[in-house]
Amino acid sequence: MRLPSMLLLCAAAFLVAPDSRVRTQEKRTNCPVPRIESVVPLAKQPQADAKTTIWYDDFETAKKYSEEQGGREGPGLGGGGEAMTGLYEKDQQGLGNRKVFFGDSPVMCIARKGEKFTDIYWRVYVKHQAGWVSGQPGRGGPDKFSRATSVVSDKWNQAMFAHVWSSGDALTLDNASGVNGGAVVTTRYNDFDNMKWVGGNKPVSPMLLHSSAEAGWWVCVEARARLNTPGKADALSQLWIDGKLQCERKDFDWRGTYDAFGINAVFLETYWNNKSPVTQKRWYDNFVVSTEPVGPVTVPRKPEFIKTPLDDLADWEVEIAGDAEGKEKLWVSRGLGTRSRAKVDAANGTFQAGAARQKELPGATTCWCRVRQKGEKTAWSEWSPWHQAFKTEP
Repeated sequence: MRLPSMLLLCAAAFLVAPDSRVRTQEKRTNCPVPRIESVVPLAKQPQADAKTTIWYDDFETAKKYSEEQGGREGPGLGGGGEAMTGLYEKDQQGLGNRKVFFGDSPVMCIARKGEKFTDIYWRVYVKHQAGWVSGQPGRGGPDKFSRATSVVSDKWNQAMFAHVWSSGDALTLDNASGVNGGAVVTTRYNDFDNMKWVGGNKPVSPMLLHSSAEAGWWVCVEARARLNTPGKADALSQLWIDGKLQCERKDFDWRGTYDAFGINAVFLETYWNNKSPVTQKRWYDNFVVSTEPVGPVTVPRKPEFIKTPLDDLADWEVEIAGDAEGKEKLWVSRGLGTRSRAKVDAANGTFQAGAARQKELPGATTCWCRVRQKGEKTAWSEWSPWHQAFKTEP
């Protein structure tokens, strides 16, 4: 059977030139998953003059520390000002620390002199530089992050140690006691021969703070140390990262029956036992020691966000929720284009739930956000985890 000549011509044309409505698309790889680098905080944070505050430092003004090492540089949290610098030269253990002595410290005292504290919280923001390189497999990041302690003499010997240290790329609580019964048995600072480990150091934080995936954005880290009632095993140690409880040690004996000195020092540290594999930096900012929970920074009800950078950024989107799982959406952005900063308002997105009536985020509310982006030659990234907790002003 022979097809009519007209049908043959049509068939040939179809094989040579597909229908104009059918387009082949270049395969586009997904863009890297971004983070919200920071939310711009209120210029004056509630902790600056709160009665519960033992120490507050945004690293904008000179403060007197003991044995202060490392300088300050900007930009700090919120894209402005300065932050404490932790410098890691290649194959070195790190430079940069701050030591705050307070209360009944016998060494020196720069805050709340003479007061005795048995239950404290300390909060700091930390940022690892973009492209951060952790240690060799199984060795993880910088071992020392911060600690609270009870110094009992001018020899710097200690009755208790609340260590916030690394375990691989995670953080953990690795607490120790310098007391036997009712007597302090340590004879010097970091007297490992005479301290005993208490409470355990597992599990570790689910968030891998020192991993390259979490580098480039400011992360809120808060710890708590509550001494045991003398003679009882009821001490409490807790760790929050980005507003989420990550580790907890309960019901252990931290100081026996000893009660002469309370918790009187908090240190920020950089020490890396196995040394940094490359030259790199991390920064600390917005440091608070308090008798009450601190939580994340406080922001306006229409806060401004800063996204981690992307060289060929084409567009990005943000969502805000009133819970860490994103179940209660409060604001959903439109496409925010190529700018790196954006404000939470009706021009940039849509308020959801109860916020829709107020045209701003609800007051005194802890929120989290997630973000995605696309580049000029890449498709949309996956959504980031819900992260970058912040609290709106009352």
